[in-house]
Amino acid sequence: MRHATIRQLEVFEAIARLGSFTRAAEELYLTQPTVSMQIKKLTETVGIALFEQVGKRIYLTDAGRALYATCRDLFDRLDRFQMTVADMKGLKQGRLRLAVVTTAKYFAPRLLGPFCHRHPGVDASLKVSNRERILERLADNVDDLYVLGQPPKGLDVVYEPFLANPLVLLARHDHPLAGRRRVPVAALTDEPFLMREPGSGTRKAMERLFAQHGLSPRVRMELGSNEAIKQAILGGLGISVLSRHALGLDSPRELTVLDVEGFPIERQWHVVYPAGKQLSTVAQTFLDYLRVEAPHLMKHRPSPGGMALGKRTSTAPRHRETG
Repeated sequence: MRHATIRQLEVFEAIARLGSFTRAAEELYLTQPTVSMQIKKLTETVGIALFEQVGKRIYLTDAGRALYATCRDLFDRLDRFQMTVADMKGLKQGRLRLAVVTTAKYFAPRLLGPFCHRHPGVDASLKVSNRERILERLADNVDDLYVLGQPPKGLDVVYEPFLANPLVLLARHDHPLAGRRRVPVAALTDEPFLMREPGSGTRKAMERLFAQHGLSPRVRMELGSNEAIKQAILGGLGISVLSRHALGLDSPRELTVLDVEGFPIERQWHVVYPAGKQLSTVAQTFLDYLRVEAPHLMKHRPSPGGMALGKRTSTAPRHRETG
């Protein structure tokens, strides 16, 4: 393997990650014959096949999977070295890979923007997906940091709360309960609820609240996104529990937050990373930035119904969750 070149390993890593020679060539700005030649030379160096083709799809062999893990580790170490050298020069340069659950997309860019302006040498990427997919990425250590509403169980991770995440009960402005004060939870028994998919942290929190009162929500419909839920509320299909952060500046004014006992459900956004992970200089700098700046940046955002976005949360100590 000492005869393999960094370029060959870059080509291999791109193919393994993207599952396609064509897409790897496009990403690396190479021709397909060049990509194929690099892989041929690398395979000859290793002495065993790295890919196998079944129909039109390619798959990693056992040797390919082992080499892919090695490449990821190697490139991560090179990235950290580059960031360390930049830090020694008094610069903040390198990559920041942030992955967040879907609801966090409403505020994550507002946190990334000022950070990137402060550190123009940082190349940041933001991956948004549902909780299940983000947990898969966390288990595979694909990104630098992860933002989740609820820390995962069964994974050996370090997590830390950094921002309040109040959950509110949302309805159409002409709902019979709109404008009433301190509505009892029992009044929601016959209300049709619009819910996120099973496993959603927001859904779990609402189900726990109902269980505490010996109730069970009547689920009319499950929807895959907060935007779909808001449109369904506007269509008169029911009410829903959403993070107040999901009520962006562009949310329709026809939506209102109901004043129901037990709401808002007070939760926290957490920044998470695998236990034992050595954070890069840039990732550590962003983590420090979140601890100090996140509550200030998100403190004064408006929301439907004229309700404030939630109180500032103080920095709490880190926690470790083990499987």
